[in-house]
Amino acid sequence: MAEEADATPGSGGVTVEECERMIRRSLRTPMVKFLREHLEKAGCGVGDNFFKAVNCSQEIAGGYVPGEGILVCSNAMNIQDEVNQVVTHELIHAYDECRAKNLDWTNCAHHACSEIRAGHLSGDCHYKREFLRGYLKIRGHEQECVRRRVMQSLKANPYCSGAAAKDAMEAVWDICYSDTKPFDRAP
Repeated sequence: MAEEADATPGSGGVTVEECERMIRRSLRTPMVKFLREHLEKAGCGVGDNFFKAVNCSQEIAGGYVPGEGILVCSNAMNIQDEVNQVVTHELIHAYDECRAKNLDWTNCAHHACSEIRAGHLSGDCHYKREFLRGYLKIRGHEQECVRRRVMQSLKANPYCSGAAAKDAMEAVWDICYSDTKPFDRAP
């Protein structure tokens, strides 16, 4: 639900107003359009007011708030690509909630599954992004990155302790990592 911030510490990010403009540009990207179309087809259309730029007190890039929408932390954003990434990642959570109808974010396995899918399908763990974060592993970097980021998100969930979070992630890994809906295959 909440995505780890990749902003450089102390970089300050952008203003809320600039972030709002960046969100509007993000809504025109092919990936975001695709996800919004599939949310609409699934009966959960989202309007432009579903996306909000805010200053965040935590070190996160953004988050999905069930029933409310997607928050993008302006103070963690520096470039358009970061906003696009957050919006894409959080739209996958929105799609999962729409599709599942009974997704329970307090259930570690449910939360882990959506994080696995969002990490895998959004491009969060593309080699270039990992390299810029300082992770230089050549082989297996994508799955390692998804696992790391899932655990970061689960640790922020008060219903998921360390061991329970890891067990939940491992229990659902294969099925959730293989689930590429609404895509035919992982982008």
